[in-house]
Amino acid sequence: MKRTLGVCYYPEHWPEDLWADDATRMVRAGLSWVRIGEFAWSRIEPKPETFDWEWLDRAIDTLGEAGLKIILGTPTATPPRWMLEKHPDMLAVDEQGRPRGFGSRRHYCFSHQGYRAESRRITAILAERYGANRHIAAWQTDNEYACHDTTRSYSSAALAGFQTWLAQKYQSTDALNRAWGNVFWSMECDDFTDIGLPNLTVTEPNHPHVLDFYRYSSDMVADFNREQVAEIRERSTAPIIHNYMGRETSFDHFKVGADLDIASWDSYPIGFLSDRLEGAPDFKARFMRQGHPDNQAFHHDLYRAVGRAGGAPSPAGGRWWVMEQQPGPVNWAPYNPAPLPGMARLWAWEAFAHGAETVCYFRWRQAPWAQEQMHAGLLRPDNEDAPALAECLQVAREIETLPDVGTARADVALVFDYESAWAWEAQPQGADFDQFRLAFAAYRACRRLGLNVDILPPDAADLSAYKITLAPGIMSVSAPLKQALAATPEGHVALIGPRTDTKTEHLSIPTPMGPNIDPLDLAVTLTESIPPQASIPLENGGQFLHWREVPEGSAPVLLRCADGLPAIAGGPLRYLAGWPDDPTWDTILRGVCDEVGLTHHTLPDGLRIRDTDTHRFVFNYAPEPLLWNGTAIPPAGVHWEAL
Repeated sequence: MKRTLGVCYYPEHWPEDLWADDATRMVRAGLSWVRIGEFAWSRIEPKPETFDWEWLDRAIDTLGEAGLKIILGTPTATPPRWMLEKHPDMLAVDEQGRPRGFGSRRHYCFSHQGYRAESRRITAILAERYGANRHIAAWQTDNEYACHDTTRSYSSAALAGFQTWLAQKYQSTDALNRAWGNVFWSMECDDFTDIGLPNLTVTEPNHPHVLDFYRYSSDMVADFNREQVAEIRERSTAPIIHNYMGRETSFDHFKVGADLDIASWDSYPIGFLSDRLEGAPDFKARFMRQGHPDNQAFHHDLYRAVGRAGGAPSPAGGRWWVMEQQPGPVNWAPYNPAPLPGMARLWAWEAFAHGAETVCYFRWRQAPWAQEQMHAGLLRPDNEDAPALAECLQVAREIETLPDVGTARADVALVFDYESAWAWEAQPQGADFDQFRLAFAAYRACRRLGLNVDILPPDAADLSAYKITLAPGIMSVSAPLKQALAATPEGHVALIGPRTDTKTEHLSIPTPMGPNIDPLDLAVTLTESIPPQASIPLENGGQFLHWREVPEGSAPVLLRCADGLPAIAGGPLRYLAGWPDDPTWDTILRGVCDEVGLTHHTLPDGLRIRDTDTHRFVFNYAPEPLLWNGTAIPPAGVHWEAL
């Protein structure tokens, strides 16, 4: 499959006499796809049941006749002002009980049935008009579910929906009271309407109450998306996509992905480094203009797995794209430096090396007004070329010379679970315990050793292709995964923990205490969270940060803490009883690689590699040149060689 490039475009923002020239310039830049329409509801339907299609018809014809394939977005992320007059209670409500009002975007509650009906209605009308249009080659549902903390709403609609959801799940309040341990603090209820939302309580609400509300809120996102997909599928055979976000765990992307054909995500490496990722000041200064060397790759591998939820075309993963790629400074992070020259090219090639079919830059032309006017595009507001346009054209030319490189199955599997992220958010037990952060730490260690990683969902049933499996922080291991872990053969290693299979699905401590995975004879009997100024030294000179557990049992101890307590115990299936710092992760994984016969590397700081079916790609995230096998790779440089 040939890799392609695209761009996000807003014809409603520009005079119509620019459209044809824009389309011609897009094609000349090597772009094949253009995404439109996802924010245009007020122009499509300026008044209820009053539609203006002519401008959109002309825009689609203009772009399509120029040779561009169109991704048409449903406009439900930005309901027009008249929608609030029709449904004044449709707004989401924040955890402090404040409505999240009109004036920007995503101003709706996923639980509001009136708005859900409006969402289905406009999607059906849009798909009816354009479902058979030869220029519409894909669809996008809504835009960036969960953006601006909008998954969880504490509205009256959410309260009613949550009570119904609980009644369906538990069938009786007796069952709910037992599951939640409501005898504690006299929290028992006699009717599902007695149950409120887990906010504005005097102290922390009951953890399973919170976790179930998070599950409910995630289900509402999946339901909302599924309803739009159903309307489109009745009227179109084009593939359906959603554009997910980076470091967003508030809803289960695997469940949403199961209804879609392609997963995509919006990649803003410099914005994420500033806004969403941990890191020491010197680290963030070093990668200020490049982004975190592992963040993009982690999400590429994650969304390849999410794409697989909708039906995998290959064992290595599913269909996935980058729907929005940062081309220059963004507008929304605390600080917004410009990328190092070459990064717009590097980010695209790294996505392709991880199996992306398409990379779309956001956006074509920088807007001269409104909230995103400081967000760069491929063109400046005055219509002149922005720096990233030349890099886009360079990638397009390189695609023509480099054949499809495929997506190789990795040697390392990393299990990632959204529900576990909610569980540890509901009951962190330590201020800095975070599921994403823990999984990302394990992933980064693999990348520093030059290892390919496949990210797998929590119900993964077959791990036999992977010499190493990592399952950190999985709250309660599913039956398929438990069976797969139990079957870890000699010559392979499955390293689980910390905090894996130590709670029930209701966030209770199980009896017997976990992990309960045969043949691992071990139980975690005590846990402690470690403040930032402290650590737990290991006998080999490494250390645990953030978290340490005390396991008991007959499992062979492979590594001890300096105080003699087990740090790693087991056989092919083994338990990691703490959170290693980065050098300790490296030491542990090097030893495991040597044990299973897996080649690993010692990469210079900022250099990363990715092996495909046919080529090895080398990426230099560092601000200085680095050597790879005698080849000097400049800052923001990309090198590939045949395997």
